[in-house]
Amino acid sequence: MSSAEAVRPGLHRYAVVVACATAVLLFVGGLVTSTGSALSVPDWPLSYGKVFPTMTGGVLFEHGHRMVAATVGLLTVVLAVWLWRAEPRRWVRRLGVAALVAVVLQGVLGGVTVLLKLPVAVSVAHAGLAEIFFCLTVTIALVTSAGWLAPARPVEEAGGPSVRTLSRVTVAVVYLQVLAGALVRHTGAALAIPDFPLAFGRLWPPATPELVAYQLVHRGGALVVAIAAIWTVAAVMRRHGGVAELRRPALLLALLLAWQIYLGAAIVWTRRAVMPTTTHVLSGALVLATSLVLALRAGRLLAPRPADRGDAAARTLAA
Repeated sequence: MSSAEAVRPGLHRYAVVVACATAVLLFVGGLVTSTGSALSVPDWPLSYGKVFPTMTGGVLFEHGHRMVAATVGLLTVVLAVWLWRAEPRRWVRRLGVAALVAVVLQGVLGGVTVLLKLPVAVSVAHAGLAEIFFCLTVTIALVTSAGWLAPARPVEEAGGPSVRTLSRVTVAVVYLQVLAGALVRHTGAALAIPDFPLAFGRLWPPATPELVAYQLVHRGGALVVAIAAIWTVAAVMRRHGGVAELRRPALLLALLLAWQIYLGAAIVWTRRAVMPTTTHVLSGALVLATSLVLALRAGRLLAPRPADRGDAAARTLAA
């Protein structure tokens, strides 16, 4: 490890705090929707014309969400400045700037959502950007850690689709599933199909009006995510089970996936009870973040196969 890449434990620990605070923010934001409190405060950026209104009823959840968001915003400002002053790697400094831009945009989208009375497109964009911001904070925490900065000898992949490719595909399909979940949540389609695992007592519902279609897309997306994640985890355990940096996030991904599927079923079984519904939001974010950590570590620790490198060289020459 070069002196320029020396571990800065204080910076890493602070980045972990920001990532954890963002997870709390996601949970609190989920509570706003789960409790039907989204328009309990009808104005923005103030709340009933005040900085701190009476915290009763839905105002507790909506204004509480704003307070947590403001705290995370301030934490992100400090993180971005700290990275810019202390982090020698330009791309990591840029991650800090990107996180700062994302949290500002997220605040603006949240305000627009209130002022325009919860348009679905803006609400889904607000949820999608929240996940991107969370992933940025998790990435910063990862790449400032001692484990990431320690010297590593890349292991060459062998057989089947590479873990590098599988893990990246998993990140992509999980993110699309998160967006599908946000669409279901913000259109009120969570109970459009009132039973699970069947749909109106059948494998396929007798009719597919708009809300039912949203729910079907979300359930189908869950199946795609499960296939991609299980394939990725199996490939890691079969080929690189001795590499702790890959094995641990792979096993955690499998556990979180099972928990997320159970929570999705519990939402239907409990008729959209607050805690399972809100925990489902947070758990989905954790599935996304864990798959991202696995993909980033695979990209760092696993070398492309010779054939892949040859294909890349051929494409470069052709270009």
